[in-house]
Amino acid sequence: MPKEKPEFDQQIVDLARVTRVTKGGKQLSFRAVVLIGDHKGRVGYGVEKGKDVQIAVEKAVNHAKKNLITIPTTYGTIPHMSEAKFGAAKVLLRPAPQGSGVIAGGSVRAVLEMAGIQNISAKILGKTNNKMNNIKATFAALKKFKVKAIKKVDKKSDIVTTPKKEEKKVIKKVKTETKIKTTKKESK
Repeated sequence: MPKEKPEFDQQIVDLARVTRVTKGGKQLSFRAVVLIGDHKGRVGYGVEKGKDVQIAVEKAVNHAKKNLITIPTTYGTIPHMSEAKFGAAKVLLRPAPQGSGVIAGGSVRAVLEMAGIQNISAKILGKTNNKMNNIKATFAALKKFKVKAIKKVDKKSDIVTTPKKEEKKVIKKVKTETKIKTTKKESK
């Protein structure tokens, strides 16, 4: 009998051995950070601990199924620019033209691939390499999409219209950040 294909693909992003010190001694357990997605716009993450790796992964998958979000896509990319911060992690997501692929690194790339977004440009602006915080910042950015920007397509020319004010603010902010970085490099 052929095996049934599961509804969601899963990927272990981080697996850590953690200890809790009690008066009886050290308690060893494993922490698993798992991403699940159907490559059609639904993605979720889960973080759980268990005495065994297998138990921790199963618990994290169940947690991820409860935390699923649906990402709106227009022409294989996101509707507009989005930026979010979680702890020291800061992530910027930009729509990309057709054929450019997923331009992202680390755990942000894993989230976007699980979601099934074909064309996107992302940048980790924070100074942390913490995979869990980068994932949480990415999810916060993906939840920020405006309802009006999702599928507001002009029927005559098939052009997606996006909110202008927010996009201009983000573009201006990115330009000023790059100017500051270049002036610091030139002064050295």
